[in-house]
Amino acid sequence: MSATINKVCVIGAGTMGAGIAAQVANAGVPVLLLDIVPKDGGNRNAIAEGAVARMLKTDPAPFMSTRAAKLVETGNIEDHLGKIAECDWVIEAVIERLDIKQALYARIEEVKRLGTAVSSNTSTIPLAHLVEGRSDAFKRDFLITHFFNPPRYMRLLEIVSGPDSDPAVVDKVQAFADVAMGKTVVRAKDTPGFIANRIGTLWIQLGINEAMDRGLTVEEADAVAGKPMGVPKTGIFGLVDLVGIDLMPHLKASLTGTLAKDDPYQAIARDIPLIEKMIADGYTGRKGKGGFYRVNRDKGKQLEAIDLASGAYRPKAKVTGVSDAAAKGDLRALVETKGKLGDYAWALLSGTLAYAASLVPDAADDVVGIDDAMRLGYNWKAGPFEMIDKLGAQYFAERLSAEGKPVPALLTLAGDRTFYRVENGKRQFLGRDGEYHDIVRPEGVLRLADFKLNAKPLLKNASAALWDVGDGVACLEFTGKMNALDGEVMKLIGQAIPLVAQGYKAMVVYNDADSFSAGANLGLAIFAVNIAAWSEIEKLVAGGQMAYKALKYAPFPVVSAPAGLAIGGGCEVLLNSDAVQAHAELYTGLVECGVGLIPGWGGCGEMLDRARNAPGMPKGPMPAVAKVFETISTATVSKSAQQAKELMFLRPEDGITMNRDRLLHDAKRKALSLVEGYKPPEPPTFRLPGESGHTGLNMAAEGFHKRGMATDYDMVVSDALATVLSGGDADTVDIVTEADLLTLERQNFMRLVRDKRTVARIEQMLETGKPLRN
Repeated sequence: MSATINKVCVIGAGTMGAGIAAQVANAGVPVLLLDIVPKDGGNRNAIAEGAVARMLKTDPAPFMSTRAAKLVETGNIEDHLGKIAECDWVIEAVIERLDIKQALYARIEEVKRLGTAVSSNTSTIPLAHLVEGRSDAFKRDFLITHFFNPPRYMRLLEIVSGPDSDPAVVDKVQAFADVAMGKTVVRAKDTPGFIANRIGTLWIQLGINEAMDRGLTVEEADAVAGKPMGVPKTGIFGLVDLVGIDLMPHLKASLTGTLAKDDPYQAIARDIPLIEKMIADGYTGRKGKGGFYRVNRDKGKQLEAIDLASGAYRPKAKVTGVSDAAAKGDLRALVETKGKLGDYAWALLSGTLAYAASLVPDAADDVVGIDDAMRLGYNWKAGPFEMIDKLGAQYFAERLSAEGKPVPALLTLAGDRTFYRVENGKRQFLGRDGEYHDIVRPEGVLRLADFKLNAKPLLKNASAALWDVGDGVACLEFTGKMNALDGEVMKLIGQAIPLVAQGYKAMVVYNDADSFSAGANLGLAIFAVNIAAWSEIEKLVAGGQMAYKALKYAPFPVVSAPAGLAIGGGCEVLLNSDAVQAHAELYTGLVECGVGLIPGWGGCGEMLDRARNAPGMPKGPMPAVAKVFETISTATVSKSAQQAKELMFLRPEDGITMNRDRLLHDAKRKALSLVEGYKPPEPPTFRLPGESGHTGLNMAAEGFHKRGMATDYDMVVSDALATVLSGGDADTVDIVTEADLLTLERQNFMRLVRDKRTVARIEQMLETGKPLRN
């Protein structure tokens, strides 16, 4: 048996199968994508080829780069099934029919090597049924790997093994899915719906039932079962619109047909005439004419909601009645809210959380598996047992009992205790034995939150902190809203450099949040503009330049470890680091032009330096300048870390981590690898095109303006950018230093920030999150 997975085969090129194949390719691993031969007798590989072509046009994109798409080899199961012999893992993702799957397995067994893992992406058919009639050898190599849609973006992977599954095969698949594909693996039991869909389907059905029975509107239900509960703001009805209303009858049929007759889901599963009519009329959600919500284009794109009683659409209404405390996630306040909103919250939460508590150990061995599955599979901020801790396990049990409802044994076992606690700096969970056990992270998984449990920051202020993360490495963390950057961040960087130099080997810039940094704090900037505090704004720009260059020229390696958004000033942190270890889902770029500004913290010079040294870049003063001008003036943002390399925001040698939970570990390892013999970089110097280059850049921008692709004010902003990138008054014979470029950045930034049109752009961005095209 191969100990590693070097090639994968996915059979079934539908939405899930194709998406799984794309994520394997995103990991840099060749993948064979097979489907049936079309009945029309034309191109025998048309189905798989068509799937790849569609994915290259899909948004959000299943592929992280066009390079990844080239790793997908397409074929069909009549001509190319024998190629399975080249693969170390075969993933079946065909239609959910047992007879079709079993027939396919018989054919796979004839051609696969011993030790090649075979898994099904099913979420409805028990593993024991899938392998009926197969040999013992096949059963040893078989498991279920249940991915969530879309496979690139949903981190959860439920793995189910059978009594005959070889643990080594299962571990091999888990390791590959974790490290290479970026999945957080939860081991589930071979029970209907496994974990996430079993709980999630009950939650959705219960939410719809209770809303209809209690006379709530869809807006009221979603206002309660959304942010206040710590679940996506779509709420329940919005979520069903997103995934497809027509999926609901299939989930219901699957679970009612496989769950025990006394399972609580059986008591609430019911046909809803309104939903049946919506599906019949094509109102299947966002993919159809609309759903519980729709956009009425005949009325100026008016957002409407359906009346659950009449089925008629009406303008979406604003909901009031949720207290500030409840709105901010106080679950006790939410369920104790007087009136129908509080009653609905309690009915939904009590039914869902009690059901989850009853599934240990039926669906998962412990509370951690349940909570991980719901956070990652349904994007809940807290899992069911974490929610119970917020309510209070004893309070929850006593209220259930007072209403004559069954109290799950696990709740009784907990008593007045919590399901999670921190003891001796370690997070622990309550086991079925009544004892607390340490939560053990897989090797290579580090979270800053774990270090915080048993330590105090080395430095801290309102916007940033510095932590000791072991092995002689310090971690700089941004802590403001969206990790925005301000004077406090710059102040702490200035304090951190000498402290790290004295007692540490290296520093990483990292945080556990969804976004690395959304850039400069625009709210503070607009406040300073409104009181004409120009000297304070210039002081902030100059202070940021000094802080970022202090990072760049620190006497120790600095490695940034971004995930999610790293835009504007956040991107400039990356550009001024010795190296970057990025999460694969990195969305980075210099977006300042979109709010009427230009990069002010060294981004222009750093991008020029990278562009002129990029492989294949033509020589001379103009090509690199033109390329950087195009990238910055259009506020281009990468759609992945791989694309960030193509855009030069990352270097070719910068690392990419697929699993978000492994990012800090990988960044530490990269930082330590740079320690021996480390020397800070030499400041760059440039020969720039000067006035002639400035004119050329403006002519290029004017072409966009004439075609309606650039506004009048875009021309003003691009002129300021062109001034910086061309070197101002310099000529090609002059040496332009890094300090010269910083001065040009600062001067032109200040020129733009005083303009009322820039102020208007910033204000609209703060109010709506959308750019103003003035």
